[in-house]
Amino acid sequence: MQTIGKSMDDLLAKYLKPIEKNWQPADLLPDSRNESFFEEVKEIQELSKEMNYDLLTVLIGDTITEEALPTYESWLMDVECVNQQENNGWSRWIRGWTAEENRHGDLLNKYLYLCGRVDMREMEVSTQHLINDGFDIGTGTNPYKNFVYTSFQELATNISHRRVGTMVKKTGNSLLAKINGLIAADEARHANAYSDFVKRIFELDPSQMMTSFEDMMRRKIVMPAHFMRQTGDKVGELWSHFSDAAQRTEVYTAQDYIDILRSLLKDWEIDKITDLNDHGEKARDYLMALPNRLERVVNRIKVPEKEFEFKWIGALS
Repeated sequence: MQTIGKSMDDLLAKYLKPIEKNWQPADLLPDSRNESFFEEVKEIQELSKEMNYDLLTVLIGDTITEEALPTYESWLMDVECVNQQENNGWSRWIRGWTAEENRHGDLLNKYLYLCGRVDMREMEVSTQHLINDGFDIGTGTNPYKNFVYTSFQELATNISHRRVGTMVKKTGNSLLAKINGLIAADEARHANAYSDFVKRIFELDPSQMMTSFEDMMRRKIVMPAHFMRQTGDKVGELWSHFSDAAQRTEVYTAQDYIDILRSLLKDWEIDKITDLNDHGEKARDYLMALPNRLERVVNRIKVPEKEFEFKWIGALS
């Protein structure tokens, strides 16, 4: 970590954009200072009516996930060799990454407020719960495991935002399509950064990186919002219903999980890594066989039926 941290200036320049040149939520949304503001809001509300219940549910859940960013920053700041007191390369990366990610929740939250279909208080309750309930993904303070997680998770959020954008574009909602497209592009760039970190670790410490990768896949990669809940729920009670909605809309599916794993195996060239000890070789064997094992399970899974009402929206429509 210290070795990679020495080249962090180059990595920051490669994977983060200058703040003044980056897009901001205000670039995408109606300007309340303009006379056309109310007409633009009316258009947003009319187009939002075309979103079906499940797709709107996924968009709200994605927003809540993005809004819980304070949790994710505090988690990464606790990783070994990340020392925000010393303002080292890793802490600068995490602050820069957080600052870019923060725009996503801001933009989506404002859009949902304007669209007129969301019970904002219920959504805000879920967001506060998610931050309040903490964050446990099984990585501890191990940077290797954490970077496996972030590599996977950033690819997953890229898929989710990109697919929502594609689906709403078919209904003529070009603004929301553009919003999701820009967020998805950020997620892809961040995924490339975390994947690059893992590649560099494999060069320096292949066996430990391999066993860390194996450990994370044995535990299964859970999404950041797996503790999601709404008013009156217990911790995590809402997550399965949200996952069902994502599966029904095909915004993010069990097959996507497998495809992401395959892409990481290919990107990190797991089959070609040398100088592994016995534990590393066994971990590699497990990882290379895992996609096909998961495929056999996924092929037996039925698409869940819609049977749950989210308080974020109200009555099923």
